Amino acid sequence: MAVFKGAGVAIATPMKENGEVDYGQFDRLLEFQIENGTDAIIVCGTTGEASTLTHEEHLDVIGHCVKTVAGRLPVIAGTGSNCTETAVYLSTEAQKLGADGVLLVSPYYNKATQNGLYAHFKTVAQAVDVPVILYNVPSRTGCNILPETIVRLCRDVENIAGVKEASGNISQIAHLAAIADGCVDIYSGNDDQIVPILALGGIGVISVLSNIAPRQTHDICQKFFDGDVEGSRKMQLEAMELCSALFCEVNPIPVKKALSLIGMCSGALRMPLTQMEEPNAQRLERAMKAYGIL
Repeated sequence: MAVFKGAGVAIATPMKENGEVDYGQFDRLLEFQIENGTDAIIVCGTTGEASTLTHEEHLDVIGHCVKTVAGRLPVIAGTGSNCTETAVYLSTEAQKLGADGVLLVSPYYNKATQNGLYAHFKTVAQAVDVPVILYNVPSRTGCNILPETIVRLCRDVENIAGVKEASGNISQIAHLAAIADGCVDIYSGNDDQIVPILALGGIGVISVLSNIAPRQTHDICQKFFDGDVEGSRKMQLEAMELCSALFCEVNPIPVKKALSLIGMCSGALRMPLTQMEEPNAQRLERAMKAYGIL
């Protein structure tokens, strides 16, 4: 049984100008998502600036999200680390806080062999009872989870359900789908590849775009599931320029700027992330206006 199907938002963590987590804005953002058809909340991932949250803050944000959502949607907590022991700690604590699943990024900086990745993910998954989604994003981690390793994990470890595939390599994802034979729930990790991955048998997206366009991102998926592939494709293409603008600087710099433009948060970031450069900010604003959300 999939953790969720459709468009899950990789939700931003609103900050005050002094760098503290702004829980008031976070509640507004969560309600905005729920009201506009988002299918799941993925909290404390890359977009949520988990890398600069202390462990205490990380768990506080997860707990607050679970409490606010109150069972209305699945909440998947980002609990990955390049330290297996830390990933076990964050994952077990997230389960205690009520998370419906966890998202585990591949170990970064120290990397790992494919056997090391297998051992890491298996160890973390067996420490919890909730479903696990692997997160493959080699551009950030320097470490690629190969399709064979993903399939092996999903077959060998009962609660490893699937993968957020953000490699951008459609050929690799097609190979994964071909050898998985249905045992891996594949989610697009890139907003510009939702429809291509659904066409390969994917079941949804873990989306940055959903932060500012939750209804549209949900509908891209739902139209595809309903058999309106042409309508889904049209919506995907209409979003392409905005998707590009949301990644013209490193995520979540642009989406934080976009959220500030629609009045959903201050746009404050934690260093080493800094505010968007003005030419890129203007490009983002133009794309948002063209897409009809400004």
